Amino acid sequence: MTNTDSNKKLIIPATFFGSRLDAVLSNLVPEFSRSKIQSMIKNDLIFLNGSSVSQNYKVVGGEEIIINGVIEDEIDVIAENISLDIVYEDDDILVLNKPHNLVVHPGSGNVNGTLLNGLLYYNRDLEKLPRGGIVHRLDKDTTGLMVVAKNEESQNNLISQLQSKSVYREYRAIVWGQIWQNKVIQKPIGRHPRQRTKMAVTNVNGKYAETSLEVLERFNYHTYVRCLLKTGRTHQIRVHMLDNNSPIVGDKGYGLKKIIPIKHMDADLLKSIKNFDRQALHAIALGLIHPKTNKEMKWTIDLPEDMRELLSVIRKDSVENDFGPTDHFLQQDFDLNGNDLDFDDEE
Repeated sequence: MTNTDSNKKLIIPATFFGSRLDAVLSNLVPEFSRSKIQSMIKNDLIFLNGSSVSQNYKVVGGEEIIINGVIEDEIDVIAENISLDIVYEDDDILVLNKPHNLVVHPGSGNVNGTLLNGLLYYNRDLEKLPRGGIVHRLDKDTTGLMVVAKNEESQNNLISQLQSKSVYREYRAIVWGQIWQNKVIQKPIGRHPRQRTKMAVTNVNGKYAETSLEVLERFNYHTYVRCLLKTGRTHQIRVHMLDNNSPIVGDKGYGLKKIIPIKHMDADLLKSIKNFDRQALHAIALGLIHPKTNKEMKWTIDLPEDMRELLSVIRKDSVENDFGPTDHFLQQDFDLNGNDLDFDDEE
């Protein structure tokens, strides 16, 4: 996908019914910011069914959108030879296992070396699609399964499935604290009121967000959990875990900036926690309806090696040093309420 194309054409999926046009386009064509899209609409560079349109037009689905002209300051995405772990591929979709330390889409500070750069090298035809066929994201340091469309029909279909919340997305996470029961977290997520690059649970500008949480293993100071996404808000699991007083281990954006030695914590465990350099979050399973065959499909992928090793150390500590309920140890050394945490600025 480059800026040299004279125009882009797409059809609005029916699942966006009732949404503002500028919001819809910022979702469908995320290489253009929402403010950029608003400017393009104002300057008659975006047409709906062949006519000019206002940015607050409410879509019904099925409209043809044509985006004209070249936006000089948008990023020109260059194909790069980046190794991709392809789990499944056919004529319509591909499913890949994203490693950590890989940004999905170019942006400020990440012009090259992204998943999109690698996809365009792997399949040049993806240049013809908005966002190179990408329909959802994983954070830079989250690992696991993603689906990519290989043609416009499949891309629109997958976007519709995501909008209708029918895509199965299962994650595994290692979090701080002892969680004692399964739960469904239903709390709205929006921009953090003070740190605008972050998200937060908020009733001011938040959108409905739902995460199902299942306890798989509970240890002295941590819990290994299964998370199911009903919605797909930005940083949803990470934000909900912080709000639940159980931030994800290693999370630089929504975790704890400094690891303070906890009373009785084994030295090997403390060292492993300190050396774990990303959030312990992995997209382990993905399920959807194939956009062409209409068959149900599901993929699973093993935990990455770094999370397996961390779990091994945590399990060993719990066997050798079984203290029972240890929430009070955490409360002595950490403020887990999320109100005054010293966040890192980088994501």
